[in-house]
Amino acid sequence: MGVSDAELNRIRKEIIDYGLTFEGAYEDAPFSDTNWKLVRYGGNKKAFLWTYERCGFININVKVDPEKAPFWRSIYDSVIPGYHQNKEHWNTVILDGSVPEADVKLMIAESYDLISDSPTKRIYEAVRKIPKGKVATYKTIAALAGNPKMSRAVGNALHKNPDPDTIHCFRVVSSSGKLADAFVFGGADVQERLLAEEGIEVTDGTVDLKKYGWNG
Repeated sequence: MGVSDAELNRIRKEIIDYGLTFEGAYEDAPFSDTNWKLVRYGGNKKAFLWTYERCGFININVKVDPEKAPFWRSIYDSVIPGYHQNKEHWNTVILDGSVPEADVKLMIAESYDLISDSPTKRIYEAVRKIPKGKVATYKTIAALAGNPKMSRAVGNALHKNPDPDTIHCFRVVSSSGKLADAFVFGGADVQERLLAEEGIEVTDGTVDLKKYGWNG
């Protein structure tokens, strides 16, 4: 059983609004069938998020790594091969409430990463390279991502980290080695604890960059 038109509109708006938070994203409705609304990446105009109503629910189509497509489908009955798209490279997510919001957002973020060549994507790739037991500054990550002046963009990207298990943002510190504000990691000691687990010493909220710093 589906939901009301008002609820469908609300769900679709929330999904599209989330898609528009990604750098360079814009909304598009390219078909005569206005049921289909897309979010594209401006750098190459490729769509990474398709939305439409079908069988009483909002559905989304997201690009997926072919190796991960079966993984998502095996976890959730409401994740199926892409409707009206290449079923190896796209998944459909039926927004019936059975897939947690965090995983829906993760699948959208992964779709964006696959079709874009944005600074945000390069930032995440740079952070993934920081070795265990080392830290990098926001400026270092910005430089590795292509522009040493976009340290603020690094901070913004890490605030909405889509995959903390592989994008270890706790390894990023300020130019003086100072840790992030407590709210970023959900507690005053979280970043310090994660660094300590990797053998990194923190003194008065600061890491010794001469000892633990990584410059790529």
